[in-house]
Amino acid sequence: MIWREPGTRYRAPNIVERDHYRGGGLLVWAGIATNDRTYLYVFAGGSVTVVRYRDEILHPLVRPFIAAMGTDSIFMDDSARPHRARLMRSYLESEIIP
Repeated sequence: MIWREPGTRYRAPNIVERDHYRGGGLLVWAGIATNDRTYLYVFAGGSVTVVRYRDEILHPLVRPFIAAMGTDSIFMDDSARPHRARLMRSYLESEIIP
């Protein structure tokens, strides 16, 4: 917490100028296991919606990765929000993974 005297908040010595980057961002995804890993996947531009996550990550990358790991594999997404967790659970339950 920064304390300032009342009425001095917007004085020049108390203002720090910052340059913000207004360009597009990148999100990177990878699957890691004890004996294997997936290729790095980069989402370039746009937000990653639940549907985009399913179409670009779960189906082409996670499904074959889990199939190769065998029946003892556990899929864990560290930053899954409830709606994404529901989509992943329903997707993985509906898929037949050999």
